[in-house]
Amino acid sequence: MGRIARITGRDVVIVGGGVAGTSVLLQLVRALAGRRPPLPVASVRVVDPHPAGWGLAFGDDDPLLLCNTAAELNSLLADRPGDFVDHLREHGWTGTAKDCVPRARMAEYCADRSAGAREQAARTGVAVEHVRASALSIGAGGPDGHRVRLSTGEELCADDVVVCTGVHRPRVPDGFAAFVGHPRYLDSPYPASRIREGLRPGSRVLVLGSHQSAADAALLLCRDGHRTTLTSPSGRLPAVRESLAAPLHPYPPLERISRLDPADPYLEDRLVRCVVEAIRLHDRRPLRRQVSRACDPVQRLREETALVEEGACAWPDVMVPVIEQLIALAPALSPGRLRELAAEFAWMTGRYATALSHVNARRLLAHFDSGALRMVRPYPRSVSFEGGAWRVERSGAAPERFDYVVNATGFGPPLLHWDRERTALHVDGAPDGGTAVSRLEADLRVRRGPEAAPEHVWVVGVGTHVRIPFSNHLRNVVRQARQVADRLAQGEPVPADRGEGPAPGPGAQARIRA
Repeated sequence: MGRIARITGRDVVIVGGGVAGTSVLLQLVRALAGRRPPLPVASVRVVDPHPAGWGLAFGDDDPLLLCNTAAELNSLLADRPGDFVDHLREHGWTGTAKDCVPRARMAEYCADRSAGAREQAARTGVAVEHVRASALSIGAGGPDGHRVRLSTGEELCADDVVVCTGVHRPRVPDGFAAFVGHPRYLDSPYPASRIREGLRPGSRVLVLGSHQSAADAALLLCRDGHRTTLTSPSGRLPAVRESLAAPLHPYPPLERISRLDPADPYLEDRLVRCVVEAIRLHDRRPLRRQVSRACDPVQRLREETALVEEGACAWPDVMVPVIEQLIALAPALSPGRLRELAAEFAWMTGRYATALSHVNARRLLAHFDSGALRMVRPYPRSVSFEGGAWRVERSGAAPERFDYVVNATGFGPPLLHWDRERTALHVDGAPDGGTAVSRLEADLRVRRGPEAAPEHVWVVGVGTHVRIPFSNHLRNVVRQARQVADRLAQGEPVPADRGEGPAPGPGAQARIRA
């Protein structure tokens, strides 16, 4: 008879301490607190060079940078949707659940709840530690489990790894690949201190992009007295809404989306019909009267801001259920079909799913009206740096000179890569001969290959984009975190060849190898 595998004392490593990683930690500790000893998890280590929550997405204390979702959507706990609002109230906040708050409030929330989780884990007998480093790679499972190689040169040994890395690599805009690293080129507007402290007063600044990151850059630059110009290939600004908030009531037409036939050649048309029917349930005005059709992007921004102020647009209320129904439909689609749909509905994602909050739309209009901000088309056809300034040429316009260029075209989605031998999973960048992970299992685990067993490596958050659209939708991220946390808290036998000797006690520390 074979040996019985042990089921206690597993060591968990969470790679990333932002909202996704913090949510996994919180929900894992809560799940373990409801179990009797011996617990299936002995230790949890969160690997991130920054304090909990203070990453790229929310780790910026500039008050101009707002969350794009209402406070009521930002809970880290799947079963307590009001937890973020409760946290804000505990700290003196007097706003409404529909308000968008500064992003730093989310970072503070993550730090607060993370500290509480560590205290709760200690009472439960689970060791929790924050490791201030970056994870570089994760060794494939073997007799000693997974080995997580750190930027410090150390390795953490773990039975289970949850990868919760967010975005951090800026996209390179058309025409600027040769200037990456140039002292007058900012590859991202974040952190805001780069703009506050790195630019000469009264500079002329060209911002590449016209969506959320570009709006942030424009607000920061104009506040600090810079003359700012926006440009992008699309020449379009996002639509305007009060905030991305929870729906007011159910929308039966949207519930059909997740049941649509993936092979239906008219799938795109049926999706649009579901959305239009849902909007009409809430407001009988035709959809064309709820948005602006102005060709000029600033005039369109002005008209759509006015529609929000008049209470004359209902479409924002359906956006959350639309996003969540598309997420539910995605597993039935092949990767190719999913990419086709994403391309077909890029207009919806670019203008409506990521619309501007009314507060930021009003701020931008004030800068347009003052002359501090302008938007130009078409996108530059050539650019050079000469005589201490950027020379930018656009078709049909005279050349212009700028002191700085700020890239605000967003960030590329994170990708995991297997090395050539498929013995290690690289978290940051592709190794020579490496292969990108293009598929995740239904339980969000990674495989080395189609015939290989799933690794004890899960992905939560933005990295699930290879399987799930709108992978940064926070309510979905929190549900993913709950799914993985529950799986870890249930316990799973360690193979017998990894279970030699007595099982470690509940206070055991994760193993570190220099």
